[in-house]
Amino acid sequence: MQTHFSLAQLADPAIANADKILRACVHCGFCTATCPTYVLLGDELDSPRGRIYLIKEMLESGRAADDRTVKHVDRCLSCLSCMTTCPSGVHYMHLVDHARHHIQATYQRPLMQRMLRRTFGVVLPNPRLFRFALIGAAITRPLARIMPKRWRGLWALAPRRPARPSAMDRPQVFASEGPRLKRVALMTGCAQQALAPSINEATIRLLTRHGCEVVIAKGAGCCGALNHHLGQDSLAMVKANITAWQREIDTEGLDAIIINASGCGTTVKDYGFMLKDDAAFAKQAATIAALTRDISEFMACLGLQKPSQPLSLRVAYHSACSLQHGQSIRIEPKTLLANAGFKVLDVPESHLCCGSAGTYNLLQPDIANGLRDRKVAAIASVTPDCIAAGNIGCITQIASGTQTPVVHTVELLDWATGGPKPQALAGL
Repeated sequence: MQTHFSLAQLADPAIANADKILRACVHCGFCTATCPTYVLLGDELDSPRGRIYLIKEMLESGRAADDRTVKHVDRCLSCLSCMTTCPSGVHYMHLVDHARHHIQATYQRPLMQRMLRRTFGVVLPNPRLFRFALIGAAITRPLARIMPKRWRGLWALAPRRPARPSAMDRPQVFASEGPRLKRVALMTGCAQQALAPSINEATIRLLTRHGCEVVIAKGAGCCGALNHHLGQDSLAMVKANITAWQREIDTEGLDAIIINASGCGTTVKDYGFMLKDDAAFAKQAATIAALTRDISEFMACLGLQKPSQPLSLRVAYHSACSLQHGQSIRIEPKTLLANAGFKVLDVPESHLCCGSAGTYNLLQPDIANGLRDRKVAAIASVTPDCIAAGNIGCITQIASGTQTPVVHTVELLDWATGGPKPQALAGL
C-alpha cells in the first residue's frame, strides 16, 4: 500500500511504525474471509482491509478522528484472525492499537460513552472494585429488565453469586511438591480474580504438583490490556508489573512468567514493543516479554503427569483468539487435554471469535451476542459434556449463552492429575 506521510510525521516513531505496517498491506482481501465482523455484517469497512484504509486516511491527514472511522474501529474485536490469515505479515494489532490511542486523544465521544469507558478503565483492572461491582450487579439484577437494551448485558454477564476472594491470589511463594524443577511467577490478573479465582488456584496446584515453585510477586497486577485496547494509558500498570517481576529475577531468578488468561498473555508478550522507546524500561520489558508463557505452552514443555483417574468426558475445546492468533498457540492445549484422558472435540469455525474481546461484549453487545450465538451453535453441534477455554473473557461470554458447563483448560488438567473436580462440573 502506498502511503504519503510527511518527513515531519515520520519523525514520530509511532507514525513511522504505522507507515511500515501500512506499506506491507497488498489489498489482497484474504483477511475479509476470516474477520468475524465482516462475516457477520458484510460491510467492507468492518473488515481489516476497510479499517486499514480508514486508519491510513486518518493518520496521513493528521486530523482528529471522525464519526465513521470511530464507528468501524470500535467494531473491531482485535481478535487478530486477520494476522493469522495475512500472507504479507501485516501487523494489524499494532496498527489498530495506534488508531485507538489517536481516537482517544482527538475524538469527543458522547458523555455517556465517555463515562462508561472511563468506568470500565478504572473498575475492571481493580479486583476489589470489580468485586464490589459484581455484588452490586447481583443485588440489582431484578432491575435489569427495565434498563435500556444495550445496558442489560452488564447484568447478563455478571455471575448470580459473585465468588469470594481467594487467599492464594495474595503476594506469597508456593513451594513445589518434591524437588524444585522450576521457579515461576504467576500473574493473578484482575477480572479473573473477581470472576473465577478457582482458575488461579488450579494453576498453582498444577504447577507445584509438577515441581514448580510459584511466586505471586508483590506489586504485580493488571497487565494493562483492557485500558490499552480502550485507547487509555496503561503504561503505569505495565511498568509496575515489570518492576515486580524484575525484582524476583534479580533476587532468586525466574524460569518463566506464567499467564493463564490468554488476553493478558498476548499483551505481556508485547511489553518489549510497547516500551521499546523507553530508555529506563526497554531492556527489562524485553526480558519480561521473552520469559512470558501461557500455562498450556509451559505445561507442554514441562510435561504432564499421567492422569490419576480415568476420565471420559467429551470436551469441546474453544481456542481463544488471543491464544491461537495472538500467540500462535493452537495444538498444545488440545494435546494436553488428550494426554489427560479427555476426548477432545474440534469445534467448527474455530478461528472465529466468540465476541468477548475484553470489554467488547459490554460496549458492542449486539455484535458480541451475534458472535456468541454463532459460537455456541458451533459448539453444540459436536455435543460435548463440557467446554474448555484458556481465557476468562471467553469462558464468561460463552457461558452466558449455553447450559453446557464451561471451564478453564487448567482446571481440567488439575483435576486429571490429582486436583479437585471443577465446581462447574459438579452435575456431571
